[in-house]
Order: sequence, then structure tokens, then C-alpha cells
Amino acid sequence: MKWIEVQVTTTQEAEEAVTNIMHELGAGGVVIKNPNDVKLLAQSDNWDYLDSSLFEEEGNIKVFAYFPIASDTTDKINILKDRIVELKSFGIDIGNFDVKVSEVDEADWENNWKQYYKPLKIGKKIVIKPSWEEYVSQGEEIIIELDPGMAFGTGTHETTKMCLEFLEDIVMPESIVFDVGCGSGILSITSSKLGAKEVYAADIDEVSVEVARQNVELNNLQNVKVFKSDLLSEFRGKADIIVANIIADVIIKLSAEVPKYLKEEGLFLASGIIKSRKEEVLQKVEEFFEVLQIREEGEWCAILSRKK
Repeated sequence: MKWIEVQVTTTQEAEEAVTNIMHELGAGGVVIKNPNDVKLLAQSDNWDYLDSSLFEEEGNIKVFAYFPIASDTTDKINILKDRIVELKSFGIDIGNFDVKVSEVDEADWENNWKQYYKPLKIGKKIVIKPSWEEYVSQGEEIIIELDPGMAFGTGTHETTKMCLEFLEDIVMPESIVFDVGCGSGILSITSSKLGAKEVYAADIDEVSVEVARQNVELNNLQNVKVFKSDLLSEFRGKADIIVANIIADVIIKLSAEVPKYLKEEGLFLASGIIKSRKEEVLQKVEEFFEVLQIREEGEWCAILSRKK
């Protein structure tokens, strides 16, 4: 089967927003080529060989969307361009973005992104293992089986990595965790394997919900419930920890709502925040929370705070 490949070159800040637009327009798959992801993997001990073609000029993010050839495909590409330009009105830097369109075979894109992902250790004992790779656990390592499919979240992105490192420090045996915007389900699965009592994971994107459910099954977990929700709208009860690895604008919007869903002195872990928006996000978070720690990596930061 032939597909239309749409390649968008943009900034790290716009990466997730562009990806979301592609999904909303019905992309059959999305692949992200982020040079920072490749650098992180290159530093690990699990690569016997690293293809130099994977390295891109620093700062360039390439997002590939794959659309089945149809009568409305050209219209979708034009809408995609317009909506990316519109991101500037929301204060998102799209850089000097570029769009290229080509025709590809299904087999070429379906396995293209797998070349990036090898078993990767994060923090003291978390190992993210792609479902197609072999890995033997060492010592107290916790193995997270993952097939990200079309959903965001593989552990290589700085925002996800910082969340995993925080979760390793804060998840306790009786913890109830809410994962808002769960993507592939990586943070929910990790929370469960770190010992959380109950985990509730939700995303507004149906593809992400399905991928997260499949990954929960892949890890044989019974205490992780996955469902569709627009942010916190479908969550019930109160959590000990709420994690949201999204974008700055959504974190700002969420900050006033999160306390209603947190127990006394509950923790709010917010990530996906581009450094240029850190102070703006902090100002809002500090209205409702005591900021405990801020971590930064690359162009991103994550904020851990406690309910006042």
C-alpha cells in the first residue's frame, strides 16, 4: 500500500503540538526524529553500532506524518500547514518550519522509527525495553515493556525521562497516581511497577488510549486503568500524585484544577515545559502549590510541587 509522507521541520517547542495536529487530521502514523533522542541513546551502553545517518543538525526536529492516499489528502496537507502557522498565535515558536511531501511504501515507514529504540536505563533501576528487543534484568531493575506505536512517550525524550526519574523518587506502595495525557502509557506503567497501589491513565487522543491499553496488557498489569478524558474531566476521586507531561499552556490551565483532585499534601509533577516558558508556568503553579524541585534537561524542564 502507498502512503503520503509529510515531513515537517520545526522547533523542539512545537514538536508535540505539531504531532497532535497530525493525529487530529487522521495520520496513519507519526514518526519524530529528534537529535536529542539520538544523543541520549548514543550515550547508553546498549548500542553495538549507531548509524551516522540518524544524526541531524542540532535544533532541527523532523516530524513525519503518513496519510493514506485519498481524494482529500491534499486538503489535509494544506490544513496541516495552516494550523502549524496558527500555533504562533498561541505563543509557540515554530521556527522557519518547512514541509516536504513524498510517496512511500507502507513497509518503509512502519519500521522506520524502530531503529531509534534499544533498551535504555533511566534513573537508578528503570529500564525501558522495546517489545521487539531482548534484555535480561540485572539486580533490582524494573523492566518496562513498551511498543509506542503511534503514541508519544518512549523514555528517550527529555520530558519523559525527567518524569521517570521523579517518579522513581516519589511513588510509594500506597500511592494512587493520575496520569493526565498518558500517551503510550509509559509513566502509568512505571508508576505501577514502582509499587503504586492504583494508577489511572487518560488521554484525549483515541490512538494514545488504545496504545496505552495495549502496553498495560503487554506488562501484565491489573491495577492500571486506561480511559479517554479531556484532561481531568473524567477522573474520579483523589490522587496522591498527579503527573502531566504535556505542554506549558496546558500546565498553566491545569494548575487551578489539579488541587481539587489531590489529597492533602499531594504531589503535582508537571513536565513538557519548554525552558522559555518556565517562569510563566512557575508563576501559575506557585499560586496553588509549594514548588519542591525543578529539573532541567536540554531545552525542557519539569516541576515537582506539593499542594498547599
